[in-house]
Amino acid sequence: MIWVKQQREIISGVNSRRRHCKLSRMNQSTKVIVGRIIAGIASCAIFAIAGGCSSNKPTSASENSPTAERFYIGTFTPGTGMETTATSKGIYMASLDTATGKVSEPTLVAEAVSPSFLALNPNHRFLYSVNEIDQLPISKFGGVSAYSIDTATGALTFVNQQPSGGRGPTHISIDKDGKDVFIANYASGAVAELPVKADGSLDAPSCIDQHQGHGSDPARQAGPHAHSVYVDPGNKFLLSCDLGLDKIFVYQLDPEHNQFKPAEAATAAIADKSGPRHLAFDPSGKHAYVVSEMACTITAFDYNAVNGALSEIQTISTLPDDFKGEKSTAEIRMHPSGKFLYNSNRGDANSITVYSVDPDSGKLTFVDRTGTQGRTPRGFNIDPTGNWLIAGNQDTNTIAIYRIDTDTGKLQATGQIVSVPTPVDVLFVGK
Repeated sequence: MIWVKQQREIISGVNSRRRHCKLSRMNQSTKVIVGRIIAGIASCAIFAIAGGCSSNKPTSASENSPTAERFYIGTFTPGTGMETTATSKGIYMASLDTATGKVSEPTLVAEAVSPSFLALNPNHRFLYSVNEIDQLPISKFGGVSAYSIDTATGALTFVNQQPSGGRGPTHISIDKDGKDVFIANYASGAVAELPVKADGSLDAPSCIDQHQGHGSDPARQAGPHAHSVYVDPGNKFLLSCDLGLDKIFVYQLDPEHNQFKPAEAATAAIADKSGPRHLAFDPSGKHAYVVSEMACTITAFDYNAVNGALSEIQTISTLPDDFKGEKSTAEIRMHPSGKFLYNSNRGDANSITVYSVDPDSGKLTFVDRTGTQGRTPRGFNIDPTGNWLIAGNQDTNTIAIYRIDTDTGKLQATGQIVSVPTPVDVLFVGK
């Protein structure tokens, strides 16, 4: 009964750390959430069981070559309400040959409950994932899991898990020093911070901010929906896109005390019924770009690294003006060079749009739009060399590989389509 002992230790830890972060928006509903974590913590044993298995299959010789770039794939698993017909069991791993674009067959490296989005510790020794589920037995919270990485094989070993501080955790990030993990809980609209211990394991939530209010669309924005969290390039501020409120929340980090509080410019507004989803910074840290799921737009901002303020400079559509049919966006990524920006379009579009970035103004210009050779490209990523893009097609259970023209930013399909169940997030490990 090792897992029972682990859960008792977690409960003890929560009791010893039961403190509230000092937020101007903190109210009774947030206190209720923190209190419920203790009541529901025992149910997280499900994640300890589901996340305790890993594959120790060694990598092949090609995966150990100098041109091999390892990456992990987060997925939806059956029974959690987000999957389609897939049979995913958790987190998968593959490698990309950066010389040829060849991708190895993905292998299961950790069994887990809907580990949809992933984050890598800067020390490359630990991986963290959300467990994207609205309600567990007993508890009404999702989970966050920690894994140690076998640097030789890439295999994952379950370390521990904690409650996410809200329902439906949908995005995760980690600060540049690897001291804190941040979670966006979509279903309840809460942002949470979990300290990282010296051994790479996660502590209980040390700070939670419950967003309040609603947007203009009664169907999609009846309440707050924190959709993502990002630490800025200076490691001073945390930005969270809230689809339900058409706002980006900006928090100032207090790493010494594992806390955060509203920044001087606490929020930035997006046009009504836009539904801000994900965000990307340019390499200079002077500009930020927010993709909105409902309006299918990208809003460019000037970013003030001193106080975290966002000032809108442009909004551009991700689809043609005459586009007809169901539409939705998902991911947004900046090319390592800072010259190009990419976003994925779901619905009837199933494509990735490419933009050039003006180095001075930060404004975007449409370049091209390429189909993803599958349905529902929820997530994609660009390898560290900037030469390859891998797009995950959630509803066709595939990833598609593209060569990037580093002069124009355009994508060229390599013809390689690889099977993987319900891909959501693609995370490169880097060297």
